[in-house]
Amino acid sequence: MASKIDTHSKNGSAIGSVLFDLDGTLLDTAPDMTNALNALLNEEGKKPLSYEDCRDYVSHGSIAMVTLGFGSMGESPQEKDQFEQRRLRFLALYEKNLCVDTKLFEGMEETLSFIEKQGIPWGVVTNKPGFLTDPLLQQLGLDKRACSVVSGDTISQRKPDPAPLYLAASECKVLATDCIYVGDAERDIEAGNSANMRTLIASYGYIDGEQKPAKWGANGVIEHPSDIIEWLYF
Repeated sequence: MASKIDTHSKNGSAIGSVLFDLDGTLLDTAPDMTNALNALLNEEGKKPLSYEDCRDYVSHGSIAMVTLGFGSMGESPQEKDQFEQRRLRFLALYEKNLCVDTKLFEGMEETLSFIEKQGIPWGVVTNKPGFLTDPLLQQLGLDKRACSVVSGDTISQRKPDPAPLYLAASECKVLATDCIYVGDAERDIEAGNSANMRTLIASYGYIDGEQKPAKWGANGVIEHPSDIIEWLYF
């Protein structure tokens, strides 16, 4: 069951829209991102990493994944260039096999179907670039179902800036204050709070032991996608 940290409603009305972060919240993308990193490691004669090694780094994007595999960037121009080349190669490998093992988290399809049956639009707000986000959602048949998809390069601002969330609310034709935003990273909760949305932490997502989600200031914590349902009406 969901753990309600703060159950006060900002406006007392039914939720107008549910917005999701992508990696680690809506989709379990870690298997394919792990595969891409291992393909890069193999190209450079290094040992592969396990899914468990990589899982908690996925929400932090390509920089975090390459750092995990090869170490931090370094200070010299040569080291920075080598890191960037590896990052671009990682993205190229990932793009080629974007949706092999990626899937909705268990229980998410049923939750989305319930939300849709209530006539509540849902959308995606992610820092993942559009050239990866759009084909991924298309391959999973989710692109036509989402009322809004805001990627990391849709506008100039990215989370934790609230601007992408405001855009998604506008595209879903609801007020930001009538939205729930669900995410598994501190920047998700910061962005949602700044937009005056109700915010939920997806504890099933990519949260490592060093992070302190209890300090992020979310309205609640969900252990399973179905826990979102009890937040739809107050």
